[in-house]
Amino acid sequence: MDNPKGFLGELQCVLDVQSWMLCVGDAVWLRNQVVAPVTEELVFRGAMLPMLLPCTGPTAAIFITPLFFGVAHFHHVIEQRHLHKDSMSVILLMAGMQVLYTSVFGTYTEFIFMRTGHIVGPVLCHSFCNSQDLPDLSSVLQHPQRPALLFSYLTGALLFLLLLFPLTDPFFYGAAPICSLAPSPLPVCY
Repeated sequence: MDNPKGFLGELQCVLDVQSWMLCVGDAVWLRNQVVAPVTEELVFRGAMLPMLLPCTGPTAAIFITPLFFGVAHFHHVIEQRHLHKDSMSVILLMAGMQVLYTSVFGTYTEFIFMRTGHIVGPVLCHSFCNSQDLPDLSSVLQHPQRPALLFSYLTGALLFLLLLFPLTDPFFYGAAPICSLAPSPLPVCY
């Protein structure tokens, strides 16, 4: 939190209507926060996962589909190459890290989709993830309030792990999920 007005200043920024109006009018923001999360989650979670599930079972499907999701983000190599910002080796290293990160994130959204049976959770997670960045631990370690920030990071990670299964309990999300994890009575893959 780097807002000079502290938490209340941050909250005011988030709730500022004019700021939101600027975002909605920005094509890049719409692509990153709305179009990409909706389309990618519909393709990878809503379409690809239900097709793989009967053939591979839940365990394999939860790890196979995110690989496609990660490779689908490899197009950033072309984008970075056109900008001529870095050498090709740096671009490929960054792209490899992004493929790894998006594959891990894809596994997480697969888990949410399979537990809840609904696409809304993965879409919201995807949009939130696109609005954030990976934690900059080097900045945290140099911050004057380092102990408080490290405590916050650790508390957040612990709460995430403790609440992951209870908050994705299928009981909360209705009796008719989009994607059933029950095995098919008849073989559908030949």
